[in-house]
Amino acid sequence: MAAHSLSPPLSRLLFTVKYVSLHSRCCAVHSKAHYSTVYNPNEKTFDKILIANRGEIACRVIKTCKKMGIQTVAVHSDVDSSAVHVKMADEAICVGPAPTNKSYLNMDAIMDAIRVTGAQAVHPGYGFLSENKEFAKRLAAEGVMFIGPDTHAIQAMGDKIESKLIAKAAKVNTIPGFDGVVKTAEDAVKIAQEIGYPVMIKASAGGGGKGMRIAWNDDETREGFRFSSQEAASSFGDDRLLIEKYIDNPRHIEIQVLADKHGNALWLNERECSIQRRNQKVVEEAPSTFLDPVTRRAMGEQAVQLAKAVQYSSAGTVEFLVDSKKNFYFLEMNTRLQVEHPITECITGLDLVEQMIRVAKGYQLQHKQEDIPINGWAIESRVYAEDPYKSFGLPSIGRLSQYQEPLNLSNVSLCLVTYGATRNEALAKMEDALDNYVIRGVTHNIPLLREIITHPRFISGDISTNFLPEVYPDGFKGHQLEVDARRELLASAAALYIAAQLRSQKVLVKTLIYSYSLYCSAEHFLTPPCLSHTLNSYMPEKVPEDTSSILRSPMPGTVVAVSIKPGDTVAEGQEICVIEAMKMQNSLTAARQAKVKSVHCKPGETVGEGDLLVELQ
Repeated sequence: MAAHSLSPPLSRLLFTVKYVSLHSRCCAVHSKAHYSTVYNPNEKTFDKILIANRGEIACRVIKTCKKMGIQTVAVHSDVDSSAVHVKMADEAICVGPAPTNKSYLNMDAIMDAIRVTGAQAVHPGYGFLSENKEFAKRLAAEGVMFIGPDTHAIQAMGDKIESKLIAKAAKVNTIPGFDGVVKTAEDAVKIAQEIGYPVMIKASAGGGGKGMRIAWNDDETREGFRFSSQEAASSFGDDRLLIEKYIDNPRHIEIQVLADKHGNALWLNERECSIQRRNQKVVEEAPSTFLDPVTRRAMGEQAVQLAKAVQYSSAGTVEFLVDSKKNFYFLEMNTRLQVEHPITECITGLDLVEQMIRVAKGYQLQHKQEDIPINGWAIESRVYAEDPYKSFGLPSIGRLSQYQEPLNLSNVSLCLVTYGATRNEALAKMEDALDNYVIRGVTHNIPLLREIITHPRFISGDISTNFLPEVYPDGFKGHQLEVDARRELLASAAALYIAAQLRSQKVLVKTLIYSYSLYCSAEHFLTPPCLSHTLNSYMPEKVPEDTSSILRSPMPGTVVAVSIKPGDTVAEGQEICVIEAMKMQNSLTAARQAKVKSVHCKPGETVGEGDLLVELQ
């Protein structure tokens, strides 16, 4: 199959019933940041690799395989048969229907695809089966190479309790807390009191911000235990929890590591991931503006110590929380390729997918620690199908009507990552990329991303994981134009409209007068001409809805629980129901004390944004 542009497949961008993250990335790569030229075309690796994933990451892996002369096999669900990764691959196999548990998570079907195509190795990408030790075991049993760490490392680092104990033994800084499994809500309260508030309640098998809650008192600990255990069971099939001290106002900085099967390991510098909402990353950059060379080396060396402690081999990421004094604490290790790996590739010149393939085949690393540079600056913005005006990003659904990546920029090609010789240059390119990114039909977070990267605090590097709630305490409202700027924008829009009408020879003098009258009436409270005045008299006044007497769903999702029934009396702030969206559970509460008039939802139902859930008297 011929190579194609690496834009996200349209089959993933048609939002109809379920929310899917529109996670596209665009990469502007500086001429000095090309991948390492040490690749040896005579170095034998694999003849054929199956990519057990879809979308951008599958395309990313296929691109490196093509460079290395390796045949590729794509797997896909029935609705993804025309996806870009399918067209890029040399072969493609359908592994089931649209639900991911029946296709991309269907190990039996993927194993059959491996047998049919004769693939010698599997690259799992990220998500899906990338950290599934059972999948790695099944591959090993059939003599197929898993391009990632072995099952021991996956299991040890995939369990937050076990990984923390291993980190302690390896002399890696860890956050004070309880290392055992928290069994009940009352146990959680007792442990939290012993540690001292605030505490972080976390899913033992968690990741991606799921199953995590901050608690500042006993009641929040009980509630956090409930929701975290439910989210953990839903997301990971494992409801075990741990509790540790919450590091207030920290930075989230991670170290990329690379290790081979011969005991060699490197740290490939850091990525700053502090801009988050609901513990999920929004903007990342490499390197960090905060770290000095001494702290960077200390963090890198501890990351390598941990990798060696579990005999890690492949690319992986060790995540840390860093406080204002530059004390750092181990958070977790991701035993896979990260979504944000391209920004590390930009500043080091290493192709991490190529390195993973080499390591899987058994080759030693080609570099020494002193060979790893920090060359320039790279920034990644995650573009999601979310409404940033609601809690910085609640899921959005719809049908994509227009999608245009910022390909008109000279150096933009594959993902929303920009690179420059300096941070300012990388930021300027990101601003241009976001301004030229066109998405219609689905609400997206580009306005929020642009506000973040141009905010004075972000530009100065004064950030933490609390950046969004601190900068926007009342929520994100979008960019508010000054009066003069608003007038200029309105005048420009009117001029462009009239020019277009003139070109199509449909304009009348009345159009010009009318457009000018609208501008005047909006900005100068001048007496409008008759036409404008007449039309304005027909405009109905929109009466705001009384939200104190009703509860509507703020997002599309599934009703997990309903805590009330008609006739009940609820107090202000009392939980009414729980909505799950993207495996995150959200408690919806009463705005005032009232009697429940009617309930319009029940557990298991799917609801849309704005659907009426409960009426109060």
